[in-house]
Amino acid sequence: MNFISKNKLTLIGIVIGATGGYLYYHFIGCSGGTCPITSKPLNSTLYGSVMGGLLFSMFQKEKQNRNQDS
Repeated sequence: MNFISKNKLTLIGIVIGATGGYLYYHFIGCSGGTCPITSKPLNSTLYGSVMGGLLFSMFQKEKQNRNQDS
């Protein structure tokens, strides 16, 4: 449960990115099979989830531990 609460924003980004990637495949995707990302729904969904996770993780603030001995 601690992992989910620490990475909540990144996990939300993964879900939104996966949804966006699938919707991109469905409405815009390449039907000829020449586009490596958008020719298959799995590829575009995975690509969208990675991009969404990376994008949303940029906005996550890291907690600093002030009790560290240097």
